Amino acid sequence: MSFSDQVRACIRETINDHDRRFACLYGMLLYGRTVTRTEIVLKSESDIFDAVFPVLMKTVFGASVPLSMENRPRKDGSVLHIYRITGEDAVTTIRHRFHIHEERRIDMRNLPTNSIGMFLGGVFLICGTMTDPSKDYHLEFSVPNEVLGRDLCDILYSVGVHPGCIRRRYGYAVYLKVSEEIGDLLTFMGAQKCTLGLIDVQIDKEMKNRINRVNNCDMANIDKVISASERQCRDIRVIMEHDGMKDLTEDLRELAELRLDNPHLSLSELSELLNKPIGRSGVNHRFRRLAQIAETYRRVDTCDE
Repeated sequence: MSFSDQVRACIRETINDHDRRFACLYGMLLYGRTVTRTEIVLKSESDIFDAVFPVLMKTVFGASVPLSMENRPRKDGSVLHIYRITGEDAVTTIRHRFHIHEERRIDMRNLPTNSIGMFLGGVFLICGTMTDPSKDYHLEFSVPNEVLGRDLCDILYSVGVHPGCIRRRYGYAVYLKVSEEIGDLLTFMGAQKCTLGLIDVQIDKEMKNRINRVNNCDMANIDKVISASERQCRDIRVIMEHDGMKDLTEDLRELAELRLDNPHLSLSELSELLNKPIGRSGVNHRFRRLAQIAETYRRVDTCDE
């Protein structure tokens, strides 16, 4: 089951009283693809929509509004569910009941405060989708026209989320891309289980990102150790080429020999191998002294040339 269908399934479970049924059906009808004076057409590939819509129509309108249905198979194996309400009398009954006028707008008279979430759930059932959060954070409503898009944005703003709206080929898309706001909206629409699933994905992503950051940091540190070791070994070889090891103090000669034997070790690890262990800063200071001695030999070579 896709994540979108999981959301739809959760919404379906919360349509459990008269006000919620009324608000959910209103959202589905208002945001259906076609609403004219003589015809209302709703289309969806969702089996959950197919199970919910006729039940809500019968609950709210009984037998007064005839409903025709067609299942149209697609090449990809999915099925497009098409519901039609035809005839001016039947359409007028619905439009009067829900105050749906020529210019479709959200009419708040249909939405008591406690029904707004269920109305948005109905809109999601007919035109909403959500990407699997393990891939991307994206919840979208594909709405029929700009007016309904603006109205939907306004009502989403009123419940504390901040959608974007863009024009698409066959209408407008109202979308959310912030995971926290998507979670808030899912909860508001009655899909709390999906919110928990979203949070689990967020936690998993954050853990993976943290591990990657640590690994990247470790790799960077390893690169630094290798780069520093190569530089130190070059300095020591310059000293050896000039037969300068015998002139080094005992502590510098000991460290130089340890470095050549252990090019992969960090300063802290080298310090532990010294006859008289010292701190990391002390080891670093001795390598600076070796670098200065090597540089002296290099300058002599340059002058000889």
